[in-house]
This record gives sequence, C-alpha cells and structure tokens, in this order.
Amino acid sequence: MSPVLMWALRVALFCLTLGMALALFRLFRGPAAQDRVMAFDCMYICAMLGVMVLGISYRSHTYFEAALLMALFGFVSSTAMAKFLLRGEVIE
Repeated sequence: MSPVLMWALRVALFCLTLGMALALFRLFRGPAAQDRVMAFDCMYICAMLGVMVLGISYRSHTYFEAALLMALFGFVSSTAMAKFLLRGEVIE
C-alpha cells in the first residue's frame, strides 16, 4: 500500500473520530430530543465509516460486512426513534 494512501486513511480516521466526539458532545448537551437523535445518527454513521476505513487499511472483507450490519441497524433504530418522537409509539 502506498504511503500516501496510508497517510490519507489515518487522517480520515482522525477526522471521523473527531466527528464522533463532537456528536457525543451534542448527544449529551442537545436541548431537544430531535438534536439527540441527529447526534446519534451522526455517531453511527461516523463509526460505520471508521470501520470501513479500517477495512481498507487491513484489507479485510469482514470489516465491510460489519459496516453493512451497522448501517442496517442504525437506520432501523433511527427510524424507530423518529417514529416514537412523532407519534409517541413505535408499534401500532
């Protein structure tokens, strides 16, 4: 792997970690429940992308499968939270 790609992957992982830290700050400090849900969405997206960057770094397909599962469960959980905030119930 070229040194430029390794450097770019490290910078990307650092930026994603910084994004997760800022989203965690918003998760704890958010004034409304909607802000907290959006911060949670940002956190799982950054975590998923971080796993994909690690998959590129280690050249392993397992990381990509884990990222796919993270995306699936993150989407379902954020949809359930949005429905709960909108209607007050998840299952009708």
